[in-house]
Amino acid sequence: MDITPMIPSDRQVIDGFGPGQFCISGQWRVGAVVVLPDRTQAWAATDAASLTLEDFAPVLAAEPKVEILLLGTGPTMRMIPKELRKALRDQGVVVEPMDSRAVCRTYNVLLSEGRRAAAAMLPV
Repeated sequence: MDITPMIPSDRQVIDGFGPGQFCISGQWRVGAVVVLPDRTQAWAATDAASLTLEDFAPVLAAEPKVEILLLGTGPTMRMIPKELRKALRDQGVVVEPMDSRAVCRTYNVLLSEGRRAAAAMLPV
């Protein structure tokens, strides 16, 4: 089922992915990205194991506030440290780590439901 017609046209939609890149609203972007409902930007993160709260500054600064962050940890799902999860939760953001392919599928569904979601993805 194609859910993209249920997403407002001014929102960023994840169209696909390939080796080392993501297609966001028709534009291919190489490397890691942060996708917010209204914009997409390059992300300096390189691996899930070294992530810090500062890496999530674009998500934490977003207006309106993000409530769910889908964290794409690359080709496989990796957990992040409990302290980092708690620090994000203390900022009002629930983080859901999963492999980046799963983020590509899940983000658009949350967007179609009107949820305040963001995606931070490492390449597959």
